[in-house]
Amino acid sequence: MTSDFLHLCQLRKSVRAFRSQAISEADWQYIMQCVNLAPSAVNFQPWHFYIVRDSHQLAQLHSCYPRDWFATAPACIIACKDIESQWVRKEDTKAHGDIDVAIAVEHLCLAAAERGLGTCWVCNFSTARLTELFPLPSRHVPVALIPIGHPETSGMEEPKKRKPLEEIITQL
Repeated sequence: MTSDFLHLCQLRKSVRAFRSQAISEADWQYIMQCVNLAPSAVNFQPWHFYIVRDSHQLAQLHSCYPRDWFATAPACIIACKDIESQWVRKEDTKAHGDIDVAIAVEHLCLAAAERGLGTCWVCNFSTARLTELFPLPSRHVPVALIPIGHPETSGMEEPKKRKPLEEIITQL
């Protein structure tokens, strides 16, 4: 058994300080190919990803989540669910768009970590402000913002704080 995936999971951290260095096109292509391979309910793939790299647009996006560290990212991805193409379970009408986008975003974060890039899930942002500033189709509902870039290394050495396995697993 190999531990490569475990190592990759250990590499992935919530980065809150970025260098201004641009992300290479090869890295973008690799990361988005990984995103495209994410599984989804009934393979509906109800997602759309907007890549923001323009400094003016990044400044606008910063107004949706006004934290100093967020403004240091040289790029950000607006991860959206497509409400017209998400699968809905008939039994209880549970829509799976958020779940599917979350799976794809984690593929994105792991692929970025593999390429030496940092990311952070941001869910606490103003969706009203975002849709006011960015003319997204109404069917594309923002789920998360993912700032992405080359991480500043200071503070990255700290181990992740995790609950012990006994607290999160129950054998039935």
